[in-house]
Amino acid sequence: MTTVLSQKGQVVIPSAVRERLSLEAGDDMEILIEDEDTIVLRRISRRPNEGLVDHLVTCPEPFDIPERSTEEAREVDLAL
Repeated sequence: MTTVLSQKGQVVIPSAVRERLSLEAGDDMEILIEDEDTIVLRRISRRPNEGLVDHLVTCPEPFDIPERSTEEAREVDLAL
């Protein structure tokens, strides 16, 4: 299976490969260069917010999260 590098430097992953690996738009990818002729494209599998708790625990200063009432929340229009 082959693909072509576009003028913008983009490469299309063929649909058969995307389906087999369950790739979706927005998936994070890592590019590795193995040698002069070999490039490896690997999906980075991360859970949402992975590492967030560890990051917050290492905060050098104590912090409080203020209480928030539902009256303070505002509606957001998500229509595009």
